[in-house]
Amino acid sequence: ISIGLVVALNYHNPFLNPYEEFQKLKHHPSIKPLLEGGSVLQYGARTLNEGGFQSVPYPVFPGGAIIGCSAGFLNVPKIKGTHTAMKSGMLAAEATFGVLHEGSNMEAYWDALRSSWVWEELHRARNYRPAFEYGLFPGLALSALEHYVLKGKSPFTFKHGKPDHEATNVAKLHSSIQYPKPDGVLSFDLPTSLHRSNTNHNHDQPAHLRLRDPDIPETVNLPEYAGPESRYCPARVYEYVPDEKNQLKLQINAQNCLHCKACDIKDPKQNIEWTVPEGGGGPGYSVM
Repeated sequence: ISIGLVVALNYHNPFLNPYEEFQKLKHHPSIKPLLEGGSVLQYGARTLNEGGFQSVPYPVFPGGAIIGCSAGFLNVPKIKGTHTAMKSGMLAAEATFGVLHEGSNMEAYWDALRSSWVWEELHRARNYRPAFEYGLFPGLALSALEHYVLKGKSPFTFKHGKPDHEATNVAKLHSSIQYPKPDGVLSFDLPTSLHRSNTNHNHDQPAHLRLRDPDIPETVNLPEYAGPESRYCPARVYEYVPDEKNQLKLQINAQNCLHCKACDIKDPKQNIEWTVPEGGGGPGYSVM
């Protein structure tokens, strides 16, 4: 059994913890019976591109093309993207063959993509995710209208709201969320789960997580947002620990990183920059 939880990063409450929400999910009466008696094999996390049709970039650049989830070809309501990724790769390969042997250009990939079933599928699914910008129940109603009545052929296209990091409210507008302690059977603490990701980095490599302004965590994120990076990160990369003066300082445990890229997206002031680690370090997934 593979089980996961998708948490939209445009949530408002800075106290929300996606990892802990996932642990709660496993105790839901509809989920718990499926997991009882089993053993956990692996754990991982990854940010999904939910922009869909409205966010697809021009996928051609000098010397290459953007394919798959890098271009945002995920079918959001189905949470499936492998089929579109494979098809976009095939179209890019065919266009590349034409460039190398027939003297054409990579614009052929863009043309082929827009003429393929990938483009049609993304277009039909384009309004599901942005419908929830209006709230849960309006989103459900609009999605039902889109699916059962209009069947993806609506004459309108919803726009996405503001960027995810701007959706984060200051902490004083919300109450802290108290999550139940893990039972060690269905739910687990984060270090235990992280060990199951087989993540590994050379400890002496250059930092791949960089702060644009090293003062922002202590001067903005902690006092105004209650340090959300310590919660939205699914690998406990970011921790606020007391220094020699008992003042809380941000500690970055880069060796824990699962390369989900949530920090690059959700940080309220866009102060964290994710870069590629040295030597391909990261999680060692084998069954995910």
